[in-house]
Amino acid sequence: MDPSILHWIVDEHALADLVGGLPALGLVGLIAACIFVLSKGAGWMIDGAVHLAVRTGLPKIVIGATIISLGTTAPEAFVSVMAAWMGNAGLALGNGVGSIICDTGLIFGLTCLLSTVPVNRFILNRTGWVQVGAATLLVAISCVALATQPEPPILHRWVGLLFLFLLCGYLYATYLWANNGAAVLPTEIKSDGEKPAPLSKALLECLAGLGLVVAAARLLVPCASELARRIGVPEDVIAATMVAFGTSLPELVTAIAAVRKGHPEITVGNIVGADVLNCLFVIGASATARPLEIPSNFFLFHFPAMLFILYSFRTFITMNKGGVFKRWQGAWLLGIYLAYLFLQYGFNIGKPV
Repeated sequence: MDPSILHWIVDEHALADLVGGLPALGLVGLIAACIFVLSKGAGWMIDGAVHLAVRTGLPKIVIGATIISLGTTAPEAFVSVMAAWMGNAGLALGNGVGSIICDTGLIFGLTCLLSTVPVNRFILNRTGWVQVGAATLLVAISCVALATQPEPPILHRWVGLLFLFLLCGYLYATYLWANNGAAVLPTEIKSDGEKPAPLSKALLECLAGLGLVVAAARLLVPCASELARRIGVPEDVIAATMVAFGTSLPELVTAIAAVRKGHPEITVGNIVGADVLNCLFVIGASATARPLEIPSNFFLFHFPAMLFILYSFRTFITMNKGGVFKRWQGAWLLGIYLAYLFLQYGFNIGKPV
């Protein structure tokens, strides 16, 4: 890969400088093009996921929790690992924890408000516990580091290797659960009645759609931030909206496309899978590349917010005996996310000092 291209992918400042020289009209046109490409790519990805589910016999929630979540999280992991390797180790931890909060609070909360989301108890009673358990393990290890290490506490490479080992175990367990789940769950019926695409074409749709989503999301955020800066939007407002929200943009457009096409279960799988991967994959790979220093504000604000939102989600899985998530539960998760943003950017809680 061309080193200059790699520099733009990894370095936010280089990407900002790249779009900073464009005129305002050019930025508007580029933003519109990115939104179009995002929508088209997400549509392809969901179509491919549905066809894969039909062709392989796996539940769509499993496709969302594995292929789709791996795809939407892999670019974020790449950026975090490269940033850690280049000396910005703190970015990886904030990226992973912040994305978990955004995915579960904003994206899943909105999905519950906009659509009737089924509770696949066979899958969620397994992957849902991994989702909560991985985050709890991260916080527990961080607290032990705080209590036993001199300032500042650090996630050492052995923690990263442990998380990557657990990731391999999770992926293998998901494969076994998927096979068992496909046998015990009722057959999913396609809503459109169309003949599914061949397996190779379905996989190509997923990969092509994913590529469009990642590329467009990566370019949209700095373009929108630059345009907002030019019209006088404060820097902290830009950070609270476009930049913080940008790393979860692939998951968001995937969720919107899934709801629009009538497959909200793909969103459930994608959110749960992305949360596990943000913890075990993004943070694990980054800590393996370079030990991660844990800022004090994570113990006071970010870790508690992450656990509160994940245990709320876990409680909803347990209590929904009727087989669907309730709209008030989506409102609750969305409310936690909005409160998290308000406290962080309205009162500077959780910002580094």
